[in-house]
Amino acid sequence: MTTDIKLKTSAHTSATPNQSEPRAPGATLAEEQLRMALVRVTGARIKVLTVLLEARCAVSHQDMQDLFVEMDRVTLYRALDCLTDAGLAHKIAGDDRVFLYSAGAEHTESISADPTLHAQHQHGHFKCTRCTKVFCLDGSGEAGFLGDVLAPVKSTQAGKETTTASPAMLRQHLQQALQDSLGKGFE
Repeated sequence: MTTDIKLKTSAHTSATPNQSEPRAPGATLAEEQLRMALVRVTGARIKVLTVLLEARCAVSHQDMQDLFVEMDRVTLYRALDCLTDAGLAHKIAGDDRVFLYSAGAEHTESISADPTLHAQHQHGHFKCTRCTKVFCLDGSGEAGFLGDVLAPVKSTQAGKETTTASPAMLRQHLQQALQDSLGKGFE
């Protein structure tokens, strides 16, 4: 599976980039998150986290390797493992046994007084059967968590309140939630 990933920033290879060079917002955010998580800031980690933060879907190690041809395969794996351990990214097991990585929506809760305690990965994922991309359903955007979106619908008939949730209604609510989360092009 290949994913079109466009890196919008100029990734830096040094841990302390030259201050005269303009910093892209994604790289600045990545470096800030690494520091907040008490993780050693390296060029590889900044690059990898920047891509994860800017990607609209989960990406594989191979997708990143194709993007960072100058980066050693082992360095990339170590950066991904470090980000996962720090709660800045999460690993998603694919059907084809290929792990996908996405920026961790829960990393802000994982940063605590005890850096060994991290929030657990507690959201679902959606895999498109057409394009095979994987998207996090993390409650961001207007759709909210699936539990809220797919909540039973209350209606009143003949003065009596009933709760119904037909499969057709659930499908319609899920479809709307996915369109809200993933954009208008989703069907």
